[in-house]
Amino acid sequence: MKLKHTIIALAAPFLMKAQQVMTPEILWTLNKFSVTAVEPSQSGLFYSVGKVDLKTEKTNKEHFYYDLSKNQTSKVDFGKKSLIQWDKNGIYASEGDKIYISKNRGLTWTEFYTIGDADNIIISPDGKKIAFSKWFHVEKLLGKDKYSDLPKTTAQIYTDLNHRHWDAWNEGKYNHVFVANVGEDVAKAKDLLENLPFDAPQKPHGGSEDFVWSPDSSKVLYVCKKKSGKDYATSTNTDIYAYDLASGKTENWTEGMMGYDVNPKFSPDGKSLLWQSMARDGYEADKNDIVVMDLASKKITNLTKSWDESVVGDVAWSPDSKNIYFSTAYRGVKQLFHIGLDGKVKQISGGNFDVNEIIAFQSGNVLVTRTDINHNADLFKVNVKDGSMLQLTSINKDTYAKLSQGKSELKMVKTSDGKEMGVWFHYPPNFDPNKKYPTLLYCQGGPQSALTQFFSTRWNFALMAANDYIVVAPNRRGMPGWGTKWNEDISKDWGGQPIRDYLAAADFAKTLPYVDGDRMAAVGASYGGYSVFMLAGVHENRFKTFIAHDGLFDMKSWYGTTEELWFANWDLGSPWENPLPKAYTDFNPINFVDQWNKPIMVIQGGLDFRVGYEQGQEAFQAAKMKGLKTKFLYFPNENHWVLHPQNGLVWQREFFDWLKETL
Repeated sequence: MKLKHTIIALAAPFLMKAQQVMTPEILWTLNKFSVTAVEPSQSGLFYSVGKVDLKTEKTNKEHFYYDLSKNQTSKVDFGKKSLIQWDKNGIYASEGDKIYISKNRGLTWTEFYTIGDADNIIISPDGKKIAFSKWFHVEKLLGKDKYSDLPKTTAQIYTDLNHRHWDAWNEGKYNHVFVANVGEDVAKAKDLLENLPFDAPQKPHGGSEDFVWSPDSSKVLYVCKKKSGKDYATSTNTDIYAYDLASGKTENWTEGMMGYDVNPKFSPDGKSLLWQSMARDGYEADKNDIVVMDLASKKITNLTKSWDESVVGDVAWSPDSKNIYFSTAYRGVKQLFHIGLDGKVKQISGGNFDVNEIIAFQSGNVLVTRTDINHNADLFKVNVKDGSMLQLTSINKDTYAKLSQGKSELKMVKTSDGKEMGVWFHYPPNFDPNKKYPTLLYCQGGPQSALTQFFSTRWNFALMAANDYIVVAPNRRGMPGWGTKWNEDISKDWGGQPIRDYLAAADFAKTLPYVDGDRMAAVGASYGGYSVFMLAGVHENRFKTFIAHDGLFDMKSWYGTTEELWFANWDLGSPWENPLPKAYTDFNPINFVDQWNKPIMVIQGGLDFRVGYEQGQEAFQAAKMKGLKTKFLYFPNENHWVLHPQNGLVWQREFFDWLKETL
């Protein structure tokens, strides 16, 4: 209780000075917090603070050392070096193609290895070897490689699927894990995947979490889906492989486990290995469990088997190897949990915020990053006994001090089938309950991703609220954090109960005295964009305008152009099944265009292979042919997301301009 009073007392002076509200420019130039290395004793850490330069679109970083034992922060200058690791042997940093080591917190550096073109560098525990990943040309799929007399041809030649993924064509290149001895010529590094057409780290977002050294430096474990072509495109069966450096042999430690097996982490005492595991092949949103292997017996135990939730966040061992902490979605937020080796789960933290990364452990406390819709990530200390939290960094304090910020409220709403659904209501700054506000129904993507107190540079609830909108964000069918059945019920039912859940949330919102029922929009991306297209055809005049980003519009053509077919097969079924799945009839947005009767804005990325450009083009063209007010915002160099700062600013400006025009 004393802690809460202290935080309020500190915050009050800043709130009194607040004059501004969030803008796209403020949003994109907020400082971004990232921990770069933690001291082995857990008594200190390095973190960086990055800030985007909107003119150059580059992120400039400053580095700091946080002495946790003294609660003191000091600025450090690493020049152009990037920290990669801090262990018992020292601090490692990379610059260009060289790796340096320091024994005194980066005051002096000794070059000890030239690594060449490498990513995700990890030093072995004994300091004698280096594991890293790099792109490796395995197949000749480019015309200029196959035909040496035609060096200017741009041809690409494919005979199987997996020829493109997320936003890049295959071109015969794969990500492989390599191992080399310190001081050895990088050309002699050992390719652990032996020129095979497999990826480790995994495409498209895998990094250093996909491979790890054993505590005795004798093995490297890596995550890989050893499938090619069509088999790769239709399977989610990744395994954890152990490569033995002495024998050169590779062993599959998760053989027979058919879903995603990822994020392997050895216990500090070296006796156990944990990872996150899904049971079913082809189901990318299956229940995510924490499993532990006893390394002596190779016995595997599913610790969360009887827990009716999915572990969709970070997982970490305690220093004593007896406890595991994890973050995951639960009832509309992400919180910190504890699980013992006996499988008993206990919630540690609670509140209208998200606990994200688990950073370090210190004297009965866990250090984590935390966000809410008004605040980007900062470092917090969680007391594991009572869940109380102490903020350790405040990298945007001066900016937040100038901003008036709104509040959030989770309301329970009755669905059409009599269930209770958690719905976030995000209110404008200086909210007046006696006014009537235009309202945005936010439709989350995924479709099985968590809708919590996340902070985003695109779908930013604080920015939407700052533009004087109430944001209604339903945890409809498909969201994790409300039991595994609720999470699974969206599969094969995209346009059914989840859409009725959205309509129930909209109808409930319209009963509130401060919601202007005549000025409501539906907005969303990915499955959220699909939801917008569906709602446009079945809303019965509930909404005045729509915005869909990278939405699925025609499910038949989408099935033929998306790249991760395991997802399409599991959630929809194929368009040549007999009988034809409802995804292509009752739940296909293009079949309801005859009912479209309100303005609609369509946004699309040109490098989006998950939901191809044609989906947005089809929707825009349909709206135009229907004679509706419409707009097409196209980003040739963006994938399923918007990553370039100036594109992000255009996105926000066009988004709010459209709402002003049509809502």
